[in-house]
Amino acid sequence: MAPEQQVPEILYPHWQNEYVAALLGSGSATLQKRIKAAEAAIYRRLQQLAQDSDHHTERHVIGNALASLQLLRDNLGCSD
Repeated sequence: MAPEQQVPEILYPHWQNEYVAALLGSGSATLQKRIKAAEAAIYRRLQQLAQDSDHHTERHVIGNALASLQLLRDNLGCSD
């Protein structure tokens, strides 16, 4: 029996649903699509936050998420 994967708590649904899907994804082609979808959702959220000086915690979490997605991308050998 495979160990259960712990799903992180969704505090920022504007982008975290796509991010979690990328983290839990498998298969190179599917994972690449999920990474792109997560990054797109994150960048849309950053555009929403651009004119807002609040949301410091979310911005920090976004930075960590982008770093994690880059690691996934690097492990897949993706260049975009």
